[in-house]
Amino acid sequence: MSAKCILVIDDEKNLCTIIQACLEKLGRWQVLTAHSGSEGLTLAEIEHPDAILLDVMMPDIDGLALFSKLQSNPSTQNIPVILLTAKVQTVDLNKFAQLGVAGVIPKPFDPLKLSHLVAEALGWKS
Repeated sequence: MSAKCILVIDDEKNLCTIIQACLEKLGRWQVLTAHSGSEGLTLAEIEHPDAILLDVMMPDIDGLALFSKLQSNPSTQNIPVILLTAKVQTVDLNKFAQLGVAGVIPKPFDPLKLSHLVAEALGWKS
């Protein structure tokens, strides 16, 4: 069985590097990174990852608008999406839950626990 592939879409390049290292080393998954919403959308369409970690606040296309584009595209609509966000007030979490995302991971997060949080949100064995 091949390793699961996760696409990380976040405009913070240093954070992408940390996330990639954690998910590859601790989760043993293949990780692709995109530093903009438009780049992430293209990669999702081409690579069809098993899951997407998506930053909510990005400059070109914010995460919620990108999630909507992913959901309206037949080739990406079944890819589970986990939001990465500093917006963790109850009103925000309720809004995210209504969108149908697989999960929400609050920023900042503990890098050593990230692969477990991802696996838990997706129902994967960690």
